[in-house]
Amino acid sequence: MDLGIAGRKALVCAASEGLGKACAWSLAMNGVHVVITGRTPAKLEAAKAEIERDSGLEVITVAGDITTEVGREAALAACPAPDILINNAGGPPPGDFRDWTRDDWIKAVDANMLTPIELIKATVDGMIARKFGRIVNITSSAVKAPIDVLGLSNGARAGLTGFVAGIARKTVEHNVTINGLLPGPFETARLRGTTEATAKKTGQSFEKVWEARKLTNPAKRYGTPFEFGEYCAFICSAQAGYITGQNLLIDGGNFPGTL
Repeated sequence: MDLGIAGRKALVCAASEGLGKACAWSLAMNGVHVVITGRTPAKLEAAKAEIERDSGLEVITVAGDITTEVGREAALAACPAPDILINNAGGPPPGDFRDWTRDDWIKAVDANMLTPIELIKATVDGMIARKFGRIVNITSSAVKAPIDVLGLSNGARAGLTGFVAGIARKTVEHNVTINGLLPGPFETARLRGTTEATAKKTGQSFEKVWEARKLTNPAKRYGTPFEFGEYCAFICSAQAGYITGQNLLIDGGNFPGTL
């Protein structure tokens, strides 16, 4: 399928690896000119090389922390008028809410709620003026089914979801959509990190915990970043202009509800 977005410009946040990189790759493979951000220059340059090799398009990199004002300013300087914005940032660490301080909460809200809102605010009016815009917020399946040890993430991402539910209905008449992509367990460095922490805490091997968790999913496997990136590219397509304000699970059937 021709997604109708060749020649568009995209700003993809936290795209040096994992799901962010997969989204940037899939967009570039559909002819989109991407600007990618990341905190680690070496990983960012490796992602750039891979995407350029496969797509044949130049990729612009911006090294920095997108959750800071300086990081956002640098990203927007490199891509001041994106047609597509992919909001993404690493989630806060797991833990017990009794141990979290106000500073922990503020850091989580800054990263996973206020940063996407600031980037939307900086780009949405230009999209409206050009009569095309696709904003995708990569959040978490925990928005739909909260995970107790991920309370910082649950709270911050739910706040973003509530905010978007209102404005997505205001922008769609201008062909500007805003949606959330809610990943379940995917083969990423973050999942490996949380698995290692669980293994250490329980005294089990990494392999045992990794395999056991995989088998709890109805698909009996983890998702691949490629699958996630392709889904993201479709949500950004010309054909997806009638989809807005939605929180779209991609979790192998892990969520047990009907809605």
